[in-house]
Amino acid sequence: MFQLFEIVTVLIVSIVMAMSLAHVLEYPGKLRLNRDAYFAVQTIYYPGFSIAGICEPLSIAVVLALLVATPALSTKFWLVLVALLALLAMHIVFWLVTQPVNKYWLASEKIGATGARFFAIEATRGRAMPDWISLRDRWECSHLARAALCVTAFVALTIDLTL
Repeated sequence: MFQLFEIVTVLIVSIVMAMSLAHVLEYPGKLRLNRDAYFAVQTIYYPGFSIAGICEPLSIAVVLALLVATPALSTKFWLVLVALLALLAMHIVFWLVTQPVNKYWLASEKIGATGARFFAIEATRGRAMPDWISLRDRWECSHLARAALCVTAFVALTIDLTL
């Protein structure tokens, strides 16, 4: 039963990793876009990534549960701890770097009340947008960092499965 929980944990983290790697794969192409095209492309993420985004806090919860169930100070424990720390860091990058930019990307979009609260859209309505290139670079680089952190978590959990 424990091994099944480990497998399910890896699967949940793999969903998070798939979303973050999708951003990495599109990065070179998005850098070639002009302002209008870039803004048009940014609207594709909502709601799809928001729906799958539930796996991010879920991944932290299941990896924490896995850590608690893993024998303390064993090799497996340290691998799961690395995965947990990487996922926590990934989440921190989202809230401190990515999320503030999302407010600008979605300010002119028609989204539901829940989405508007989550993205704190009202905070940016009526405010001048900072330079779009600096916002783009911040948003894109945050996703590169998030992908690296998630791959770290995934690899650590995959190695854990082999032990």
